[in-house]
Amino acid sequence: MFTLTALEIPIIAAPMAGGASTPNLACAVSEAGGLGFLAGGYKTPEALAEQIVDVQQRTDHAFGVNLFIPQPPLTDRAAVETYRDALGREYPAATFGEIADADDDWFAEKVAVVIEHRVPVVSFTFGLPPRDAAERMHTAGSFLIATVTSVAEALQAVDRGVDALCVQGPESGGHRATFTTSDEPGTLALGELLIAIREVVTLPLIAAGGIRSGGQIASLLANGAAAVQLGTAFLRTDESGANPAHQSALLDPRFTETVITRAFSGRPARGLSNAFITAHDASAPHEYPQVHHLTKGLRADAARRGDPHGLALWAGTGFREARTGPAAAVLLGLWIDARAAVSS
Repeated sequence: MFTLTALEIPIIAAPMAGGASTPNLACAVSEAGGLGFLAGGYKTPEALAEQIVDVQQRTDHAFGVNLFIPQPPLTDRAAVETYRDALGREYPAATFGEIADADDDWFAEKVAVVIEHRVPVVSFTFGLPPRDAAERMHTAGSFLIATVTSVAEALQAVDRGVDALCVQGPESGGHRATFTTSDEPGTLALGELLIAIREVVTLPLIAAGGIRSGGQIASLLANGAAAVQLGTAFLRTDESGANPAHQSALLDPRFTETVITRAFSGRPARGLSNAFITAHDASAPHEYPQVHHLTKGLRADAARRGDPHGLALWAGTGFREARTGPAAAVLLGLWIDARAAVSS
């Protein structure tokens, strides 16, 4: 079975759902000595299986797949309908599908896919897998990682029998992985959160959130992380699948800060502050994935038009440091800087 200590470079490319995490990116990072990831969220089981096979045909190195844990059923339909109606008035040409009571993102089917293809590493976001599913993935040889945002979540994950924890700080781009949609994410900075969790668990820890430099990587490894996970740092690489408007916005002087918002999905997520967030954050209901599905068509239309103000520009606090070029070069550059920081 895979272990984090087997990595030549203890840097993981975060799984970024929505298209940024491509098979090309996963292969490039794994081939360079880190750990590449595919994002299973929002994909059909068939599409995920195709990407897994693609990666397996191109590299013998370990890679991971991230799965979203199913969320509880809708609790406030009226709030979602009110939000839909408001969006409909603003975007009269848009069409919205039915509001589903529940959406499990094909979780059981995707578990079957990762078991069938014996994926070396499987991580989870938004909660923990059922015990029987975890046991079956373990039996198939997968190394299991739970994403946690608090000490309480870390302790629950240990009890579930996972092999490592991805400690996600508030600086992270994209969705916070809180176990419940309604929870407001904690604000304890990544370094402090890592130390707090290290004090109560013995599992290997992966630090994630706003990491932009070799100095940060060296510090986090020195404070107990077995590896670090970066997403925004790879958004502008050659292998990234992020929309060009998203990539450009990371350096656009019009976008000066990241904020936590529920406007696009109903769940707290960090992205570049833009016009859509300004207009809708205060009124977005705390219902995921229903709000995500409401805005999906609007975001797709904005992507086609190259309009960054209609996109979910997910990005961590270190967004200005995202580099261009091959992902392998970005990975190696960060690791060289980290080693230099240790020796200086």
